[in-house]
Amino acid sequence: MKQTWFHPNIFPALISLLFLWIFSASTPTLVLAQQPTETPSAGTGMFITVITEEPQINVRSGPSSSIYPVVGTLLRGATAPALGRSAGGDWVQIEYSGAPNNKGWVYSPLVQVSPGVLLVVEPPPTPVPPPTATIDPTLAAQYIIIPTNTRLPTFTPPPALMITVYTQSPSMPASNSIPVGIIIIALAILGVIGFLLSVFFRR
Repeated sequence: MKQTWFHPNIFPALISLLFLWIFSASTPTLVLAQQPTETPSAGTGMFITVITEEPQINVRSGPSSSIYPVVGTLLRGATAPALGRSAGGDWVQIEYSGAPNNKGWVYSPLVQVSPGVLLVVEPPPTPVPPPTATIDPTLAAQYIIIPTNTRLPTFTPPPALMITVYTQSPSMPASNSIPVGIIIIALAILGVIGFLLSVFFRR
């Protein structure tokens, strides 16, 4: 029987290939990708300067002082890049950090714009006002008091007064009757006499 002998250099070669395959499988694949690039904003090269006599002016989120809220302020003498203007030219759009999209609006009579032409830009959408609190109508109905028509009291005339009418004049006392004063005096005298007699007989 013929024996087959392997060449001694085959084993090291096989082991080297095995290690190479394991190393290549465990190494993470490095993927190269291009980083996104930001599109530079098309600046106008113009700027505004605050020239008002007030110490500061308001920066709003849109070209209206009654619709858009205040998002910041600019001090007197401050400058900011100008981006555009409103349709009527009353407001100027500027770059302002902290405002929505880093853009704010200032009232044009309060600032001075550097020489150049500003394009008209569309104003931002009108902000939605916050919801107002509503009152439950069932609860509110409990506090509604409806005045009731009450009948005023009627005037009742008092009963007629009964006046007594004498048809006969009262009778005058008789001329022969004894006056009451004389009777009182007589009784007083009799009392005094009785008192004196009782004192006398006690002695």
